[in-house]
Amino acid sequence: MIVGIATLLTFQLIGEILAYEMGGLVPGPVLGMALIAIALLTLGKWQRVQTAQSQTIATSKGILANLGILFVPAGVGVVKHIDLLVTHGLALLALIVVSTVITLAVMVWSFVLAKRIFGGASDE
Repeated sequence: MIVGIATLLTFQLIGEILAYEMGGLVPGPVLGMALIAIALLTLGKWQRVQTAQSQTIATSKGILANLGILFVPAGVGVVKHIDLLVTHGLALLALIVVSTVITLAVMVWSFVLAKRIFGGASDE
């Protein structure tokens, strides 16, 4: 399990360093995940890598099985500040709805703009 955790954290660190060097264009954990996938797929033929690969997969499955516990702090925060939720609940709800609609509109506009710039299959 130590090898699995060390592997995951090492690739996340490498991803964070690359993200920092790229100016935050892509999040570090995403880069780390892509790098570990590439490494495990390309280097999987060696015995030492296969051992690390199996330990990393077992560790990942253990983390994913207990992922729900990570939502506990958010739930505690909501319960702790329930008075703010009661007094400002409608404003928060409106803010969430408006920001979601704005995000969707910007994404659709970005997609349409990218399709016009780079072309795409026509629906004709």
